[in-house]
Amino acid sequence: MTVQGLFSAKGTASAQAYVMPRIAVIGRGFSGMMMAIALMKTVRTPFHLQLFDPNSSVSGGQALASGRSSEILNSRVRDLSVSAGDPDDFNDWLCSNATFRSAVPAAIPGFLQIFVPKSIFSDYVYQRFSEALSSRRDITVQVSAETVIGLRRSHGDRVLVESAGASNPLFDTVILATGYGMSDRAPHSGEPVATPTAVRARRLVSRPHTVLLGSGLRVVDRLLQMRDNGYGGQITIVSKHGFLPQSHTRSNADPVFPAEAMPGSLSEIVRFIRRACENAEANEQSWQSVMNGLRKHARSLWRSLPAGQKQQFNRHLRALYDSHRNRLPEALHVRLKQELAEGNTLLRRGQFLRRTPTGLTLKPTGQQGAEQIYADEVIDCRCQEPDLDTPLMRSLIGAGLAMPDELGLGLAVEATGALSVDGRTTEGLFAIGPLGLGSLPDIDLVPEIVTQAYTAAEGVATRFYPQCKAV
Repeated sequence: MTVQGLFSAKGTASAQAYVMPRIAVIGRGFSGMMMAIALMKTVRTPFHLQLFDPNSSVSGGQALASGRSSEILNSRVRDLSVSAGDPDDFNDWLCSNATFRSAVPAAIPGFLQIFVPKSIFSDYVYQRFSEALSSRRDITVQVSAETVIGLRRSHGDRVLVESAGASNPLFDTVILATGYGMSDRAPHSGEPVATPTAVRARRLVSRPHTVLLGSGLRVVDRLLQMRDNGYGGQITIVSKHGFLPQSHTRSNADPVFPAEAMPGSLSEIVRFIRRACENAEANEQSWQSVMNGLRKHARSLWRSLPAGQKQQFNRHLRALYDSHRNRLPEALHVRLKQELAEGNTLLRRGQFLRRTPTGLTLKPTGQQGAEQIYADEVIDCRCQEPDLDTPLMRSLIGAGLAMPDELGLGLAVEATGALSVDGRTTEGLFAIGPLGLGSLPDIDLVPEIVTQAYTAAEGVATRFYPQCKAV
């Protein structure tokens, strides 16, 4: 499907598509839609944009994929604007929504400090995309449901996009916005799912039991959804490190952070941050304010650490850090604590080994042997890491167009999202959002993705038309 603005005839669109710069965005979750918005708002000269994604629907990405109305985002409205330079844009959009405004009267005249359902945010993003498209009569936008399986240089600096379809078009710029690599986690081979017969037999003698794998927001989201839908059975959360998301403050937690110079080693940095949290609470502030302030320093701190200390952080501290940065709205955190306190939900710390026909095998932390856990259902709620073993990622790395970051968490990228190989920027290739998590801490969060998308779009505009300033 191809459209030029929302006004021109298909023939004109087809004729101009090949004389204008051609840009491909691979992925149509939040990172992809945000990148498209940034390009349409920033590159003020004509171009052709092609969006690749085998998923026929437009969603908010992995974090927003299910979009049920009761699923709440863990960021306040104030942090979710997709408009550069206008942090109140999402709030203004909500205020103009009469249905939402009547449903949340207590927040009038503004909604900056509240948490909203994921489906509401997804509607907002798509509407801003549609508005940006309708305002550009000079560009063409094509949506392709083909699966991209490879990228390689062809015809000089242009990039050939290889897909499962018949056409392999050339592009001047390609932007990877696949979230975590366009790969859904599937059960490992030899891990059968519990059979209906085994489930029925156990229910005759025991309470229904479900195991949730994970420790982040997705596992809490699934737990509370199950309870809201009337599930009364036992639930066990299996977490490798035993951490669950902490709570947001009830009211706004403005960023605070000590003014003195940061120490140089990982252990000293940890002590520094803990001391800052203690001092904040002693001064009637919150540790959440310190964590919000830390985000401004996270990238410079990460770059300053040697590789060995980065690996140490990844092994021993990342789960703890994530539990404090990816926080739950207070009301949901209260429900989680109540579930655990009443014993309706158990938290087990250990390493998930494999599924079995009657549940799963777990290696509990601190024990030598494995343990069989019986369950009617095992649901994987673990957050995906960037998958570098897909055909697309293998083709990039094999062609020397990209390389894994030093920890193997994703692709090595610059702050702009530009791919980097041995410290050199790969011309015309970008990775936006979570694919760069090993290079850029917190790049999986909405404000950071928005900033990166506009920065990348400015780079694209300058590359095509060096004499023109992006606006």
